[in-house]
Amino acid sequence: MSTSQALHAELHALAPEQWPEFLTARSGLPGPRANLTLVDAVARIADRSAIDALLRDGGEYPMMCAAAAIARQATTPTSAAQARTLATDERWRVREGVVIGLQLLGDESPDVLIGIVHAWADDPDLYVQRVAAAAICEPRLLRSGTAAGSAIDVCRRTTRHLIALPRERRAEPAARNLRQALGYCWSIAVAADPERGLAAFRELSTDDPDVAWIVKENLRKKRLSSII
Repeated sequence: MSTSQALHAELHALAPEQWPEFLTARSGLPGPRANLTLVDAVARIADRSAIDALLRDGGEYPMMCAAAAIARQATTPTSAAQARTLATDERWRVREGVVIGLQLLGDESPDVLIGIVHAWADDPDLYVQRVAAAAICEPRLLRSGTAAGSAIDVCRRTTRHLIALPRERRAEPAARNLRQALGYCWSIAVAADPERGLAAFRELSTDDPDVAWIVKENLRKKRLSSII
């Protein structure tokens, strides 16, 4: 039995109200790295009663797991809206749970993921924009021309939103979070479709200091430097 299968079996044996304590004990927190294998397991099998129990608990790791499960199931406007709300959470692990769940959704329903990230790329909340970019800029999801083009477009649009901010707002946590993501997302998007991606990447104006940083960080990535 694989680790994932064992976790699925353990979770299925628990009542929903037992999930928060079980997950917290297995979270790996406090520590440098949360248990992402367990987040993945929860995202794949949690039903509504388990998700609700995690949301009621409200702890960072249970919420991360709930966010992943909700985002993986974001095939309806209601569930997508709930995932979008969690993407604005001040706790970065909760936001990362949304990214993980959306990527799992993309494995099964790529068109649904593309629709979500296109909508979120223009969201007024920069945390939501960052989740959109991080979710679609995953190499395993960019094997089709449509998906790769979507990743390039999301990077382009979120970069434009970032540089449209007044300079004083760019020091805010959400803006820094988006900038950090764009510091690697561009290279993933470009590598998936070099012809279209390089054309978009070369349009970035390094006269802006934040764009200059984004360009510099991406050029340090081997996946991009090897094709330029």
